[in-house]
Amino acid sequence: MRIMTRRVAGLDAVGWDGKARAEVVEVFDALAPEWHTRSSPQRTAVVLDAFERGLGGNTVDNHVAIEVGSGIGSYSALIANRFDTVLSVDVSAEMVRHAPAGPTYQVLADSGLLPISDRSADAVIAINAFLFPHEVARVLRVGGTLIWVNSSGEETPIHLSTEDVVTVLPFPVDGRESRAGAGTWCVLRRTG
Repeated sequence: MRIMTRRVAGLDAVGWDGKARAEVVEVFDALAPEWHTRSSPQRTAVVLDAFERGLGGNTVDNHVAIEVGSGIGSYSALIANRFDTVLSVDVSAEMVRHAPAGPTYQVLADSGLLPISDRSADAVIAINAFLFPHEVARVLRVGGTLIWVNSSGEETPIHLSTEDVVTVLPFPVDGRESRAGAGTWCVLRRTG
């Protein structure tokens, strides 16, 4: 997954294509039935910390959030507590099938081609998920926020450092990064 993470983010030349998508779908379709075993209070605490300290008391629009790589929805309810409308997107049909009905819209789609209008998202949230920088640039409005969480820090299979995230984003940002337990996060506001 480390190699695929770097490919998707544009840090390796190969990039995201139909073959890569098929490989990822195959892996996550197979993992879906047992994915719930990967949730833990410690991982959830990292997400909550990113919201509490990362967003803090900042005045942000909390209308529309896109949760990319939502999987079975382990964190979707937490996101829905913070945003009015949440589109939870995953490329794996089995992951979406295992997600409980809840407060978000579960969508089977490729996060490399999100089903949302240009610059219509107030936040893009990627928790242990691939980063598609150009798609984030397309859907995230100026002043919107990218929330990037690696719940197991550097041990997360789908991991990028904050430096890598900032490097690949094709727009200027300001924000903060931190650790929470074993996890890492950054909250980056699009400034241009």
